Amino acid sequence: MIDLYTWQTPNGFKLSIMLEELGWDYNVHEVNIGKDEQFEPAFLKICPNNKIPALTDSDGPDGEPIEMFESGAILIYLANKAGRFISPDPRRHMEELQWVMFQMANVGPMFGQTHHFRSKQEAEFSYPRMRYLRETHRLYAVMNSRLEHSDYLAGPDYGIADIATWPWVSRFEWHEIDWADYPHLKRWFDDIWTRPAVKRGRAVPSVGAIWSGAFPEQDEK
Repeated sequence: MIDLYTWQTPNGFKLSIMLEELGWDYNVHEVNIGKDEQFEPAFLKICPNNKIPALTDSDGPDGEPIEMFESGAILIYLANKAGRFISPDPRRHMEELQWVMFQMANVGPMFGQTHHFRSKQEAEFSYPRMRYLRETHRLYAVMNSRLEHSDYLAGPDYGIADIATWPWVSRFEWHEIDWADYPHLKRWFDDIWTRPAVKRGRAVPSVGAIWSGAFPEQDEK
């Protein structure tokens, strides 16, 4: 059995969407980061970096339990275990991994800083607020350019790179963008949002509406 430790943030949604896409049974454990539950000793045993999400699988490699943290690594683990949403072809496989790393190294950190500084209107925060917002817009342009020539981020098939990235783009209202500037990314976003598993995963844990365009004012984890 899989146990998912999560909260309603983009990194958490990656795994709930993936598990819903796979159709696997899993237990959900809410880790309320607004109440600092990510610092509880029991959670730190699984994730020493005190960030959600984390996952345990009682049927891990060779049938032995495994505990994991870092959402990108967990996505790769689940995709390889299922043999889905990742290609067995070596060249395609590496293309998929590079776009997952693009999300982990760029989209998540930069969008997260935009989310943090957008609420700070004091003059001393104007430089970091604009710096991260400009970088967020640059990354939108990178993805839009890629999707002009590709149905999905890593090629013609929906996969873990899209599952990793879509939840961060779903907070587009925080990014002060005009979708008219990114038509190919908008096409991709809307296409993925039609998937029933994405809607189900986007509502895990069920502490609020599926998505109203409004999100809690808190730092991303």
